[in-house]
This record gives sequence, C-alpha cells and structure tokens, in this order.
Amino acid sequence: MDISPTTERRPSNLDEKRDPELESGSISHDKRPNPETTGHVIDHDDEAERNRERRNAIYQKHRPFILGAFALVILGWWISATVLKATRHRWIVQTFWAWFLILIIAFRFIPNSVVTTPVSAVWQPVISKPFFSLSYRVRLAMGWLCLLGIIFGSAFGFPLPEGTGYGDRVISIFGLFVFSTGFWLSSKHKSHIPWPTVVIGLFMQQVIALFVLKTDAGFKIFLWVARLAADFLSQASPAAGFFFDPETTAKHWFFINVLGAIIFFIAFIQMLYYLGVMQWLIKRFAWFFFKTMNTSGAEAIVATASPWVGIGESACLVRPFVDLMTESEIHLVMTSGFSTISGSVFAAYINMGVPGQNLVTSSVMSIPASIAISKLRIPEIDEPLTRGQVVIDQGAEDKRDRPANALHAFSKGALFGLIVAGQIVCNVLTVLALVYTIDGFLTWVGKGFGIHELTLDLIFGYLFYPITFLIGVPRNEMLRVARLLATKLVANEFVAYQALRDQHAANPFSPRAYTIASYGLCGFANLGSLGIQIGVLSALAPSRGKLIARVAPSAMICGFLSTLQTAGIVGMLV
Repeated sequence: MDISPTTERRPSNLDEKRDPELESGSISHDKRPNPETTGHVIDHDDEAERNRERRNAIYQKHRPFILGAFALVILGWWISATVLKATRHRWIVQTFWAWFLILIIAFRFIPNSVVTTPVSAVWQPVISKPFFSLSYRVRLAMGWLCLLGIIFGSAFGFPLPEGTGYGDRVISIFGLFVFSTGFWLSSKHKSHIPWPTVVIGLFMQQVIALFVLKTDAGFKIFLWVARLAADFLSQASPAAGFFFDPETTAKHWFFINVLGAIIFFIAFIQMLYYLGVMQWLIKRFAWFFFKTMNTSGAEAIVATASPWVGIGESACLVRPFVDLMTESEIHLVMTSGFSTISGSVFAAYINMGVPGQNLVTSSVMSIPASIAISKLRIPEIDEPLTRGQVVIDQGAEDKRDRPANALHAFSKGALFGLIVAGQIVCNVLTVLALVYTIDGFLTWVGKGFGIHELTLDLIFGYLFYPITFLIGVPRNEMLRVARLLATKLVANEFVAYQALRDQHAANPFSPRAYTIASYGLCGFANLGSLGIQIGVLSALAPSRGKLIARVAPSAMICGFLSTLQTAGIVGMLV
C-alpha cells in the first residue's frame, strides 16, 4: 500500500542551542573554568585517546593473524567436541555456533558479493520479479493463504500430547482471529494498515514457535541458550558468598541471589557495549526486521533490542531520533518494550523456576508480533526520518565520561546495575504495598456484601476469564491463570511469576496450563512499567511529552495482548 510521505518536518530538540553568555562574552567569574584543572583533564583525555588509537592501529596491523588464530581455535574446539564421546550429543548446538563464528570471521575478509551476487542472480529472476509482477491484492491473498496454511498445519499436523484435544487448539486459533479482528476494529487509520507487515509478523511468530517447539534442532538451540544464560547468571551466587555465608546464598533470597545476578548481568552488558558487541548484534537483527517487515530503522532497532536490554535502554539506542519520531513509531517503540522482558531480569525469572527456553522463545516471538499489532492499531501515515537506514546511536559521551577500557566500562555498568536493582526493589516494594492496601480496602468493603476475599486479582481475574479461554487454557484452570494475568497487569511480572511458582508448588498446574501461563506472563506490560516508559521517552523527547502520554495506555494494552497472543500460538502446539 502506498503511503504518501509528508513534507512537513518537526522542529528538533537536537539543534545545538547557544549560551547567551558565551555569545555576549559576559561569563561570570564562577563559571570561568580553572585553567590548571581544565588543562590537566584535557591532557589526560588526549593521552587516553592517543593510547586507544595506538592500540587500534596495532590491532588493525595484525588483524588477519589474530582473527585467523581465533578461527583455528574455534575449528579445533568444534572438531574435538564433536569427536569426544562426552560432548558428542551436543553436536547440533556446537556445529551451529562454531560455524556461525567462523563465518563471521571469514566475512571480515571475504566480500559479501561472493554470496549475494549468485543468490541475487537466482532470487531476482526466479522469485522476486515474478512475485512483484503480480498485483498487490494477489500478493496479499497469497500471503494470507500461506499464513492460514501454517496456522492450521501447526494446529492439526502434529500428534496431540496427553491431556490436550484438537478442540483446545481450535480455541487458540479462534483466539488469534479475535485478537487480530479487535486490533483492526480499533485501528486509528484502517485505510493505511500495512497488511504485508501484519501478515509477515504473524507468519514469523508462527515459524519461530514451530522451530522451537516442534523441531529437535530448534528446541536444543534455545534450550542451550537458556541453560547458558542460567549458568552464566548463576555465577553471581558464589560471588555473593564472598559477603554472606554459603547457607545464606543457598536459600535463594530475592535480595541476594536475584539482585546480585541483575547487577552482574548489567555490568557485563555495559562491557559488551564498550567493545561494540551489542551494537553489532542488534544492528544485524534490526537489519533483518527492517528488510522483512518494512519498518523504519529506529523501529527495527528498538524492537530488536527490547528482549535483551531494558525498556528504557532500548529507546536510548536511537535517542537522536526519538524527538523526530512519528506517532506510529512512538507507539511501536513502547509496544515492543511492553511485550517482552529484558535480559536484566532474566535471572530473576529463572531463579523462580520458570523454564529459560520459555522466556527466550516468548521474547523472540513477541518481536514480530509487537510490530504487527502496533501497525494494526496505529498505522504509519507520515514518512519516518529513519526509513531506509539502520543507525544505532553509539552514545554521544563526553571524553571525561567515556570508559577508559573494558574494565572501567564493567565497573560503571556495575554501578548502573546497582541503580537498576534499587529501582526494582523500590518498585516491587511500593507496588506490592499499594496492592495490599487496595486489597485490604476492597476486602473491608466486600464483607459488607458477604464477599470475604474481594481483591484486585479476583476482580481482574474474572474480567480476564474470557481471555484465558481464547488462549486455550484448560477449563478447570482458567480462573487461576486469569488471576495470574491480573496480578501481572496490576502489580508486575515479578509478583505474578512468584505467585505462579507458589501455586504450582502447592497445587500443580497441568503441563498445558503451566506452559501457556509462563508464556503469557513474559512481558513488561503493567502499570508500573507504564510510568517508566512515559518517563524515559519524555526525557528523551520533551517536546513529544503529550503525544507519548496519550499513546502509552494503548501501547501497554497492545503489549499485554501481544504476549497473550504468543501464549495462544504456543497453545496451538502443546
């Protein structure tokens, strides 16, 4: 569908503003820099910059030998791990990652045209030109047929596990239809809906679910990623043992084990940012969604980064462009944040007993789902500034604030992790206190009507009862799962996962209900995160504060339902 671009450009807050005192030359004595201290700082920064450039020059000179040796080490490890009996059973995961890294190194020296030219020579005349020679309606009809084919094939093409009937899978299909219809009916600009983006998003969501849940290779890869993450994050526990005795760390207290893992993970991520690893990974993922789903560069970057970094940090990756984003872009940025979790809290959920592969799969599935749902709800009617380019903000840091090396970045990340951990503690504490206060008041009022357990999760549980039906939860467990979803929305996902763990220990859920619930709770869509999203984006784009506050509730609902849609698709396969 052609969307006519608008020529009007919004004023940017990025334009540098001059200091009137500097222009007039009337700088007060208090504001005059100290020549001695300023010169010392500048000399120190210049020396650090020269050292960095010198190290980079040495690396560039010996780069082929360094990367070649690294590739040989990886190749040797792969051969040894495949031959040895103790590690032979992991050959799928080992082969995937070993050759993935070797190819990355190889294409540092081999031009991309070696692959793209022959592929393009086949793709263009055989697939691309014949397909795009068809009319838009015919192409869209073919897309819908492929989507329906994979949905019904997924639901009815695999054997049923014990305790699940085809009727349960039909309900999940019906729920997907209801969700999509609801977003279309509530769309702000129905005539501008980019249907190819919607179809591709739903198709990719289904493909990811099939790859993970119905293929041995997909399940093993995601299981390996989950176990790797769990093992990596668990290294914070022995570190906490330096401050506490082993008996204390073995109790798995939230304050010690979970927050310690969060601080460690954020510090590690900041070090990867300094080394450029995170920017490289995010940019590659963003390029894929940019090409396949026709999103703007800023949208692709934020949507891709949301499962790995926080809802605030993902927007900071494109901070120069936030003030120039369209309404549709802002809505998608917020929706993608609400529909996924971030790596900083990944450890918390794993320590609560939630299967790691469920968390990883849910977050990855929600990337295309959030894009499709957001574009259904608020389609693009303007021309995004980053259309046609994928640019990641490297961080316009002052030289005095830039880390001197990787260890310094790790140290600064630890301090930032401490701040995030403190925010989590304060948020959980205050939100729980508020919820308990409201529950106490409702219980007091309810007793006057003969209702002795009138609480927020009970009220919202009954409101969400139809939703749990649509995502395929077994009939006798619908209210229990509905109350968990209510807890997630009113309080947060921490509290909901804790309730899931406690209820499952006291009165176990069926495998189907537990799987759907663990997927459905995997997102930041709650009232507390609503305030965080508004605060972060308003700080990045002060001139768009009213627009951000206006679309935020819609984005939260879309993110909440996006996660439930992911759970419903999983319900077609389990």
